[in-house]
Amino acid sequence: MDRRSLIKQAGIAGVLATGIAPAVHAQAAVRWRLASSFPKSLDTIYGGAEVFAKAVRAMSGGKFEISVHAGGELVPPFGVVDAVQNATVEMCHTVPYYFYGKNPAFALGSAIPFGMNARQMTAWMTHGNGRKLMNELYAKYGMVSFAGGNTGTQMGGWFRKEIKTVADFKGLKMRLGGGLVGEVMTKLGAVPQSLPGGEIYQALEKGTIDAAEWVGPYDDQKLGFNKVAPNYYYPGWWEGGPEVDFFINQKAFDTLSAENKAIVEAAASHATIDMLSKYDSLNPVALKQLVAAKTQLRAFPTAVLEASFKATHEVYAELNAKSEDWKKIYADFRTFQRDQVLWFRYAENGFDNFMNSKVREL
Repeated sequence: MDRRSLIKQAGIAGVLATGIAPAVHAQAAVRWRLASSFPKSLDTIYGGAEVFAKAVRAMSGGKFEISVHAGGELVPPFGVVDAVQNATVEMCHTVPYYFYGKNPAFALGSAIPFGMNARQMTAWMTHGNGRKLMNELYAKYGMVSFAGGNTGTQMGGWFRKEIKTVADFKGLKMRLGGGLVGEVMTKLGAVPQSLPGGEIYQALEKGTIDAAEWVGPYDDQKLGFNKVAPNYYYPGWWEGGPEVDFFINQKAFDTLSAENKAIVEAAASHATIDMLSKYDSLNPVALKQLVAAKTQLRAFPTAVLEASFKATHEVYAELNAKSEDWKKIYADFRTFQRDQVLWFRYAENGFDNFMNSKVREL
């Protein structure tokens, strides 16, 4: 049975379980380098690239090897896309909204304020027009994309002081993940800061920033944010279901055999499922531990969410007026989202809301 048939019949999980790579490893025919935007300490989001590389190696019988390099090891965390464009590395693992400054439409490939949740985002990318539209955009930068994970809905971040009204955002220096949410928060009076994950704790500890968001309980606990900012807010309305992506240099991808291209696609899908399920598995325990350690878990007041929603759509109107790429992709995104929200309202939300009321009886 050839490798391609094995992939079809056994699936990626079966291939990895069988350990099909030969005992005597021939020198890899293809060797790539992957630059990550994330620190090695985060086994979830950084680990997604390692899961991917391991799968590629297993399915290729050791003939296709990808070395994974943490943020700052080869290039700065926010320099990974430039490195792919310039062919300094063959690929990277990052969050598209980090590159909002290149083109606002990059954000639509990951998460936008009051956007879709993880399942809805995956549906748009896989069975809607999402991947097609985003890859048309990325082609302008010499890249092709594949999903590389999702964190699920994130938390709203860590704050030194309580947020009781919109006025509490005035002058507040907050680390945020992307330029788009920064524009929204600026309208609310905040002062957005852009920092890689590995630099957030020190900035919070020193008071260089007043608040910070990263991902969710498991990662946030590992980074120690609860030790320097006691108030933990939810939900992260700017990241309902942020997709993490693999960007591959188009010329490098084009040189791959049809078999290796299929392996890349299968391995990326495997890494995506692994990351989301890992977060869903680990976050509940971490949240309980954080609360037990005196973290103050707080919901953003409704008035704050309403003001954020209003400011968000003011920004979207401005982007529609000045960016044709944004306008085109955003229109498709919103059309898809409206149907998703309608469906989820009845089935998913109906079930979830009832179960939320019964949690104490479980």
